[in-house]
Amino acid sequence: MSTEEIMIYSLIAISFLLILWIIRLEVKIKNIPSVKNNQNLNDQIGALQKNTNILNEFKNATNNKIQSIDVEIDKSIQGIETVRFNPFKGDGIGGNQSFATAMIDNNGNGVVISSLYSREKVSVFAKPIKNWLCEHELSGEEKEVLQKVKLNKGK
Repeated sequence: MSTEEIMIYSLIAISFLLILWIIRLEVKIKNIPSVKNNQNLNDQIGALQKNTNILNEFKNATNNKIQSIDVEIDKSIQGIETVRFNPFKGDGIGGNQSFATAMIDNNGNGVVISSLYSREKVSVFAKPIKNWLCEHELSGEEKEVLQKVKLNKGK
């Protein structure tokens, strides 16, 4: 056998192995799900990137909405307490018909509403609260109800 024949047989063997390798790659490529649907792999990757961008935009919008809801929740009433009392103890007038009610948000802002009941009249007072403080003097019951809200708000 001459060297030329050996080279020819070697080239034929290498060509045969390359053909088998190409066939094997073709089978693997056809088993990729996107190729089964006659879609280009680049088109599939592009579609996946587009979907990922859409999901990221949705995530960002959702996070922004959650943050705005958190701000609104902080401004809403988070604590309500009521104390009933008799402002005329010992006089035999009134009973426990009077009350003080506090309605406060997470930042300590809100209002204390109190009512003093007697046989002749009912008086109602509203005192604004800012940062747990009031510009107007609070009665003992109003201070008590404000303190109750402050203590129970953390629960």
